[in-house]
Amino acid sequence: QVQLVESGGGLVQSGGSLRLSCAASGRTFSSCALGWFRQAPGKERELVAAISRSRSSTRYADSVKDRFTISRDNAKNMAYLQMNSLKPEDTAVYYCAAAESLFVRWSGEYNYWGQGTQVTVSS
Repeated sequence: QVQLVESGGGLVQSGGSLRLSCAASGRTFSSCALGWFRQAPGKERELVAAISRSRSSTRYADSVKDRFTISRDNAKNMAYLQMNSLKPEDTAVYYCAAAESLFVRWSGEYNYWGQGTQVTVSS
């Protein structure tokens, strides 16, 4: 079992930056691939960034590529999403999720979810 708690959301102006954190508990965190999802009002949830168990592989949605960076520190049971050059369309609730997988999981089931943190980007 893995429990996930996100933090770091807030209100930021367009062009600004935020760093989201995901604190994990549970002994299987380091064996899981991780992903950051977001869901805007009236829209489907989308996967924006994912990282493999060993940190060797990452993948990004086209909408955030070159602006967002996913990382993890297995020793600290932490994951991060650095978000730069934020745009109003990045406004959403952001979720950290874990999948029992060695590799980046871009489709398929994620087994564990956090409660989400709100990111609002003003124009």
